Amino acid sequence: MGLELSAVKVMNIDLRFSDKEITAWGGMSLMKRMLDHLGFDAALAGCGLPQPGSNRGYRPEQLIVQFMLSVWCGANRFEHGEVTRHDPVLKRLFGFARMANFKAIMRLFGKFTQGLNDSVMDNLYRWLFGKIAINGVTLDLDSTVMTRYGTQEGAVRGYNPAKRGRASHHPLMAFVADLRMIANCWLRPGNSSSANNVQAFLANTLHRLGDKRVCLLRADSGFSDSAFLDHLDTQPMHYIIALRQNQPLQRALVHAETWWPLIDEDNRPVPGIELTRFAYQPEAWSKPRWVVGIRQHTARRAAPKGKTLNLFADDPVIGSWRFSALTTDLDLPAETVWRMYRGRADCENRIKELKYDFAADSFNMKDFWATEAALNVVMLAYNLMSLFRQVLLKTSLVRSSPAPVQHTLQTLRYRLFAKPAYITTEARKPILNLAMAMHQRVWMKGLWDASNTFDLPAKFSPIYPP
Repeated sequence: MGLELSAVKVMNIDLRFSDKEITAWGGMSLMKRMLDHLGFDAALAGCGLPQPGSNRGYRPEQLIVQFMLSVWCGANRFEHGEVTRHDPVLKRLFGFARMANFKAIMRLFGKFTQGLNDSVMDNLYRWLFGKIAINGVTLDLDSTVMTRYGTQEGAVRGYNPAKRGRASHHPLMAFVADLRMIANCWLRPGNSSSANNVQAFLANTLHRLGDKRVCLLRADSGFSDSAFLDHLDTQPMHYIIALRQNQPLQRALVHAETWWPLIDEDNRPVPGIELTRFAYQPEAWSKPRWVVGIRQHTARRAAPKGKTLNLFADDPVIGSWRFSALTTDLDLPAETVWRMYRGRADCENRIKELKYDFAADSFNMKDFWATEAALNVVMLAYNLMSLFRQVLLKTSLVRSSPAPVQHTLQTLRYRLFAKPAYITTEARKPILNLAMAMHQRVWMKGLWDASNTFDLPAKFSPIYPP
């Protein structure tokens, strides 16, 4: 019995080629206009970038912008920069006579040393934060594991829960929660502890923030080192630090005299969450500090946070709770301290976006300081994009858009930046022609105008005002 095939209708269409210069990334013109308004090229020229060895080399300022442009357009390898390199419209929009290949960008990063990384990024961070007006900031410290698959310097085995036994780097990071920006990033070997060199890192971060006063510092239990706590007590800032659950702390939590239910905004108890507050001084601490204890009931909470007190695992009452604890120098109610600390979780979202949308863990080189230089430029690209979406996307025209833009680069990339476009000339003036649906054009025109007229310094409200 033969197999009968139904007739297939083939599309009747011919293929032709065009010499018209077209880009898939017409929306990137908005970023270029914002960079020009900020004076970004001048900032790069004055930050101390390594210079080419001959007159035929590319300006380092162009190489930095090219690299950031490729990241914004979705590159997650140096080689992927070739896609934007061969885009004639982007070349014209950004004012490049010719576009460099990715090896030229890698050679630039290869010139960086530890000292050069510090000086260049100090200058750029201080320049950027100088464009922002805010009366006090909240600083979140965190670290993350970046798995490596090659033979990069400093990539060694350490704590790596996602890829056990795999070599990694373990960068230390600081986030300005009020701005959703990065304040500092140091690349470190994979076997570094969370708090390794944290005092020097904090001092460098404060320098990079310029005149921005840190009012509150938050960090997880990896930073609950007694020496670091003593150091924070000498600083003009408040802190909330999560604590490791060692045996002395477990006993203190169990023997806390009073636990009371968390009260919500409507003055009603939150089921299954209770708090306590007490003075606490283990042997390693130089003085007593306030501790806020939190416990969540396993039966009354869908996903209780915290850990079981293993020291009392056999107790059926204690075992039905998950415990966590914070130490702080704030003289505030336990509920307030707990709610203020919960905001620190947003920095985990920043790290995820850096890895998944900005490919922060993908631009690796053999040399340690070259890898750190590339990572630092990715952080700069993140900060500039954060400024764009928080300031320019908040115009009235944007809010009235039929399809509001979300605050992730992935969404921005495909709903705003990936717009087909070509350039024409009228009366000797270049005109960018965007292919957009009629209902989106007013919205885009509002962004176009805002990208060149937004007020500087950009104003933000602090989470925890001084």
